[in-house]
Amino acid sequence: MTRNDFNYLLLLGLLRCIAFLPLRFLYLISDFISFILHKVIKYRVSVVRKNLQSSFPDKDTKELRSIEREFYRNLCDVFIEAIKLLHISDSELSKRIRTENIDLLKQECDKSGSVILFLGHFGNWEWVPDITLHEDNSLLLGELYKPLRNKVMDRLMNRIRSRFRSVQIVHRTAYRKLLGYKRSGIPFVVGFIADQRPVGQPLHHWTTFMNQPTAFMTGGETIGSKIGSSYVYVEMHREKRGCYRMIFSKMIPDANDNYPFPYTRLFLSKLEDSIRRSPSSWLWSHNKWKSRKPEDVDLIPPAQR
Repeated sequence: MTRNDFNYLLLLGLLRCIAFLPLRFLYLISDFISFILHKVIKYRVSVVRKNLQSSFPDKDTKELRSIEREFYRNLCDVFIEAIKLLHISDSELSKRIRTENIDLLKQECDKSGSVILFLGHFGNWEWVPDITLHEDNSLLLGELYKPLRNKVMDRLMNRIRSRFRSVQIVHRTAYRKLLGYKRSGIPFVVGFIADQRPVGQPLHHWTTFMNQPTAFMTGGETIGSKIGSSYVYVEMHREKRGCYRMIFSKMIPDANDNYPFPYTRLFLSKLEDSIRRSPSSWLWSHNKWKSRKPEDVDLIPPAQR
């Protein structure tokens, strides 16, 4: 047994013990961690405040601080709810997540053979693979991920996410993997979390998102166009603590939109609507606007809703 194996088993055992606790008790732990992160460690507070102020210039300091406090609470809830996946039953989880228009996935797969499912770091993205508990098992469900540098944490997160029957696909192998499914006639839905700051690629594509010039990722739409996929947006709306509603909507760009990457820009527009309805549910600690738009690159207009 290697040192990484030992550390993995030790951490897995500890988290499994925590996962046995009822959610109502786990939320007390979440509140404590939230206070420590926000008020003691001050984890990325400067980034969160800068992002909020730039995104909501019309809101006063009191409103922004309220969103900030709720953001840290929601962030810790996502962490706690992810751990709970090591123990929570399928039946209990299904009761905590209502779906709206989930039949759209099967309908679109019947038409095109595959669906690119766009989502953001909104609500609890770790519970989105719960889709597998609400459809008829006729579709292969996959999610892209970027391996973590910490091998123990990477293995642990894969273990947590694999409690559903979704296939974990390393982002660098995505096109080859999905093309293989397509050629084999396997209908599939693959989730792309597409709201991160592009890393490791030239920042050629910029639009306006949350009141700011924003570089956006193009991988989901690029792959989807090559394999003839349909595009669907899912909003993981938090109804109350531990209870969510997954809302699926087909993405249909404006017929007069002649700018590049209409589906990705439509995703960003839909995500912005979701964020404005529930500002604290998004991942404000991500340094999304770290890069500055080059002067020789033009802004592409946001997509029409």
